[in-house]
Amino acid sequence: MSDTPMIRCGSVERTHPQLQERAARIASGLAGLGVTAGDNIAVVLANSVEFLEISAGISLSGANPVPVNWHWKSEELAHLLTDSAAKAAFVHSDFVSAVDDATAGSLPLIVVDSAAASVPGSHREYESWLAGHEPEGSATAATSGLGMIYTSGTTGKPKGIVREPVSAESMVRMAMGAMARMGLRPGGRTLIPAPLYHTAPNTMGVFAVRLGMDTTILTRFDPEEFLAAIERHRVEQVQMVPTMFTRLLRLPEQVRRSYDLSSLTSIVHSAAPCPQHVKQQMIDWLGPIVTEYYGGSETGPIVWCSAEEWLRHPGTVGAPVDGAAVRIVGPDNREAPVGEVGVVYLKPADYWPGFTYRGDDTKRRDIELDGFVTVGDMGRVDAEGYLYLTDRMSDMVISGGVNIYPAEIEGVLHELPGVADCAVFGIPDEEYGESLAAHIELADGAELTEAGVRDFVRARLAGFKVPRVVVFDDELPREESGKLFKRRLRDRYWRDAATKI
Repeated sequence: MSDTPMIRCGSVERTHPQLQERAARIASGLAGLGVTAGDNIAVVLANSVEFLEISAGISLSGANPVPVNWHWKSEELAHLLTDSAAKAAFVHSDFVSAVDDATAGSLPLIVVDSAAASVPGSHREYESWLAGHEPEGSATAATSGLGMIYTSGTTGKPKGIVREPVSAESMVRMAMGAMARMGLRPGGRTLIPAPLYHTAPNTMGVFAVRLGMDTTILTRFDPEEFLAAIERHRVEQVQMVPTMFTRLLRLPEQVRRSYDLSSLTSIVHSAAPCPQHVKQQMIDWLGPIVTEYYGGSETGPIVWCSAEEWLRHPGTVGAPVDGAAVRIVGPDNREAPVGEVGVVYLKPADYWPGFTYRGDDTKRRDIELDGFVTVGDMGRVDAEGYLYLTDRMSDMVISGGVNIYPAEIEGVLHELPGVADCAVFGIPDEEYGESLAAHIELADGAELTEAGVRDFVRARLAGFKVPRVVVFDDELPREESGKLFKRRLRDRYWRDAATKI
């Protein structure tokens, strides 16, 4: 294992000076394409070293990197590339056809794939294009790097989040906060197991480059490969999502115990709710090194929670730090009392950049109240200021005039042996307006019945919270970030209902 911090993915490795030199060439090449400060450049790549060096080069040029989910189809790509007004795109050769279809071949592409024998049309091959430009400036001098992230679109079309420029001073304060809470240090060792087109791993990549960290990027998350990478590279810090926890815990204990994970000092998780029993098992296995934060792509992290805090306040996602604030708002738009459920509104620390939504300032105003913004979650705070999430506003079910929060039922179902994952949501009901459906993904070898599931819930919750419909699915639809695509499950019921009207 080298003492020189490297950035690696698969068979590709770079030292930080090498990455910075290549980023400076990218900035020079973009200037040659007429790219200027404030322009948007799409990045349609799977996890790779190139993803980080290209993002650094775009930032150095003064433009904004726009990470693109490469799983998207032509219509989804067309929306993002049109909405962002991308001036060019860095695209892996596997995705060139999809991007060309989405843009009718009108977007200049730099094609990234050293194995590609040729590049179609007027597009440029990355390595030869890079070699044709001299380095310009230093990649460490870039004052931005957070780019323009598009929200995941679990409830509708993705929205582009346009951030104000980030000053060097603010970037330092952000990095210092991340270092303190996430276990980061200059020259430290980190692992990125999640897709870089998502906000959290993308931001982690930015910090890793700026802090000169030894960085291992996984092309995809495989539980045993993940453990092997920690052992091989003596990883100290990793950022994850709860779905990864679940997949790790499904490994036989003897497999988990066979890897040396003693270097690991910090696991940070976010992006999706973590069932309490899953988090407890992770702490039992790896010790009190599990830290959680909560916020939105728009706001950045607002609340943080160490393992010690979580053990004292089970179920919390944390309390605000660094001058950030949380407000729970009731139906009358007034602050709700302690312990009462309402809409969660967030106010970032003063160093976090402000934002608007690309092409529509009204979308920001729609979610803002007295300088606070909501990303659509419901929750409550306790007397010590710790936040507990209860559900998404869009997921709340109104059945017979009664508000029902599916997350509460999901929490109960996660306690039922044999349930690997679940999704509870509202479906059409002629009598009550809506009733509850539960879709359940079974653990390997488990057998459950609809009646057994209902009886389990009925013994723990009020009768109106018992799902009327119980469906067993082989696998629930999820993003790679771990977020459930409830809309895909829910839409089939409402589509059928609309057909019958």
